[in-house]
Amino acid sequence: MGKLSGLRHLFMTLFLHNFASFMVIPAITDVTMAALCPGRDECSLAIYISGFQQAIIGLGSFVMMPLVGNLSDKYGRKALLTVPITLTIFPLAILAYSRTRSFFYAYYILKILTAMFCEGSVHCLSLAYVADNVPEGRRASAFGILSGIGSCAFVCGTLSTRFLSTASTFQVSTAMAMLSAIYMRVFLPDSIINDNLSTPIISEGKSDGVANQNKEPDKKMQVFKTMPSMEDMLALLKSSLTFSQAAIVSFFSNLADVGLHASLLYYLKARFHFNKDQFADLMVITGVAGTISQLLLMPILAPALGEERLLSVGLFFSSAHMIFYSIAWSFWVPYAAAMFSLFYVFSQPCIRSIVSKQVGPCEQLCSCPKERHFISPVSVLCASGLPR
Repeated sequence: MGKLSGLRHLFMTLFLHNFASFMVIPAITDVTMAALCPGRDECSLAIYISGFQQAIIGLGSFVMMPLVGNLSDKYGRKALLTVPITLTIFPLAILAYSRTRSFFYAYYILKILTAMFCEGSVHCLSLAYVADNVPEGRRASAFGILSGIGSCAFVCGTLSTRFLSTASTFQVSTAMAMLSAIYMRVFLPDSIINDNLSTPIISEGKSDGVANQNKEPDKKMQVFKTMPSMEDMLALLKSSLTFSQAAIVSFFSNLADVGLHASLLYYLKARFHFNKDQFADLMVITGVAGTISQLLLMPILAPALGEERLLSVGLFFSSAHMIFYSIAWSFWVPYAAAMFSLFYVFSQPCIRSIVSKQVGPCEQLCSCPKERHFISPVSVLCASGLPR
């Protein structure tokens, strides 16, 4: 427990950052509608630009995430964590100041530019920080606590939105994002990287075509030369039929989730005139149900049913809750559909568990600076679901 207690500053940083990020989600729909289609409950433009935003952020993240990993090896986890945590502040500050159409468009453009670097990078760098500082036998517990911190921040952030005005929501969110950056810079120690944390899963012969470890390339090009190539990713996908199938399932599952979440809040606003308070209620229900399920139900059902059957259960209820939203005939149906998160949260942990079993214990993460050009199965699986 000594090692885990040493991560308390990382956990607090992650909680503050996620709290700031999640609390604006219920309010952003009302802000978007008021800026683009004032006085209306239906606005196709809002759905189109939200979808475009998600697509651009997803593509940008796909390009940036390998670079973030390489730079974190070169300059340290704390230095790289500083960048996305700080960049998150600026889009929030714009809407905290004003939510008129011109300020909304400024937020929209800046959000796209910053999210291409920030989206997912805080979580991935936090996982790398844990892997650097926690022995292999205790990482599962540390990763579980990290996920629990994220779930707690989601529930607390969305619940706080329920009791704040729209203007106050963005002001508090900006303040929390600034507090997260300050806390991290003051209290979080830099990561202690152990060079023996991982081994390559691509053969040495393959690696010669990617980078030569015995030579010291120019510093400006070193990071880019050690980035995984598309050829490396395809080689890894072909290495295991189970892994390839899991990547395909993950891609389409995340694609469906993105399509749902990009339009759901606008649909509920048009169909039942929901506002940020009802959105917050739905998200709190989803967050609490999902947290209870992962902490209590999954540890019981996973050994009894196995990951494959539990994955089928998760995907079934994921489809069912989308269908219930689409045919909602009364305002209470979305609340009932939100309870399906008790079961559809099984899908992602099961996919990761299935993939994790395809490789050895030393091949779960690729954290060694000298071997960053090798690809871990987990990183490719995350890339398959990047739009999320």
